[in-house]
Amino acid sequence: MTVVVRESKETRIRIALDEPMPAPPTISTTEPFLDHMLVALSKYAGVPFDIHATGDLRHHLIEDVAIALGQAFAAHTPATCARYGERTVPMDDALVQVVIDMGGRPYYRGPLPSGLYDHFMRSFADNAKATLHVRVLRGTDRHHIVEAAFKALGFALREALVETGAVFSTKGSVTLEINGQA
Repeated sequence: MTVVVRESKETRIRIALDEPMPAPPTISTTEPFLDHMLVALSKYAGVPFDIHATGDLRHHLIEDVAIALGQAFAAHTPATCARYGERTVPMDDALVQVVIDMGGRPYYRGPLPSGLYDHFMRSFADNAKATLHVRVLRGTDRHHIVEAAFKALGFALREALVETGAVFSTKGSVTLEINGQA
């Protein structure tokens, strides 16, 4: 299990990621739409997680949950995972494609038609150390577009996190030591 606790003057967040199991995720952020998106992400990623979060402002809460969740996924990602995942998800009028590389190089390219949830994706990618591309191919309903993006991200993560037993990089395993510590 991976547990991340992030506290500041603005937010208090606790995230626990566990191995796949049949239990539904427990999500409580005080922001109903964010809870809905996180339940979808957990379900489609096949990685149950518990999230308890409170914050002073909606923006701080959404951003800080994304930061902590990204950090949890960075710690949870096996060195010998498949790395890459891609999924396109339709949801009524919306059609959204998500492509991810969990190889340790943060980059985000969007946008989503919601500044808060576009920022969520960027913060998640930066802290998961993932390259994340989100393409809105069709749609006018922002709710449908954002929800399709979270579901597609979940499916892409499910594909990328598959344990393969091999390092998928022409560089092989990369180690980094700073001040004598790995």
